[in-house]
Amino acid sequence: MKNFFRANSLLLLLFSTCLFGLKAQTTDLARIEYMRVPFSDGDQSLNRFRALIQAPIPIKDDYLIFGAEYRKLDLDFREDVPFNRERIKSTQRIEASLGYVKKLKNTNWRIAGKGGVRIASTLNTSLGKDDFIYMGALYAINDVNERNEEGAVIGKPYRLILGLVYSTTPGRNYPIPLVNYFRKINETWSYTVGVPKTLIRYTFNEKNHLQAFATLDNFFANIQDNVRIPNNDRVGENISMTNVVLGLGYEFYFTDHLQYYLYAGHTVYNEYRIRDNNREDVYVIENDNTFYIRTGIKFKI
Repeated sequence: MKNFFRANSLLLLLFSTCLFGLKAQTTDLARIEYMRVPFSDGDQSLNRFRALIQAPIPIKDDYLIFGAEYRKLDLDFREDVPFNRERIKSTQRIEASLGYVKKLKNTNWRIAGKGGVRIASTLNTSLGKDDFIYMGALYAINDVNERNEEGAVIGKPYRLILGLVYSTTPGRNYPIPLVNYFRKINETWSYTVGVPKTLIRYTFNEKNHLQAFATLDNFFANIQDNVRIPNNDRVGENISMTNVVLGLGYEFYFTDHLQYYLYAGHTVYNEYRIRDNNREDVYVIENDNTFYIRTGIKFKI
């Protein structure tokens, strides 16, 4: 995408990086997405709908960014479980954030901070304190994109992101480091190394892109009506999913900024579980590897 490395590409770069709970980096202004993970025995599946928007407001060379995101996750149960499955059949996440990006003078570096609040819950009853998660992050970004006097790119553009993210998620009382490195090799090839996504991308032309990737996908939600399992002293207070996926992705650009994408792969680690607030397992719903698909439309820088 020829405009990918314009100088202002940073305005959402790091808030794309605001991976509270390890989300993927993105330069999205808006996105609508659907994910499906059919469980291995074919009797149940995980389905997630996601929508987000980020609104940057320029302040000279800096940016103030407002963000909002909504996720709804449905678990399609068909097998018997030792608890009332209606308690965890659906979870929702509603998030609002505010961030600030500042450019350091006479350098390629920018720094950023972001804070936010998230409701992550089964939402079976009225909201309580356990339904809220508070988040904060700090980032430093070096975005090198040298151009000659005619404006043509010279050298090989790259981007390095260093950060710390913290949230009040139960059982995680420490900040998580983040390192992400992007390199454009030539007009055809580029790669990204980091967590939660590592990939190599091949560009056929301005509209069509193919990538091979390894990615980490997860979610967390409070269970308002706690789950108790027979013959288990622990109480199920929250529910979480963790996937490590290897796969291929296809991206098609309708315009320079409007994109359709399809990512498909297979998990090499997959666990969907009920836990207590000390992150101890109470009941494992699924831990077999399976197919993974994610698709949607995004408007990005």
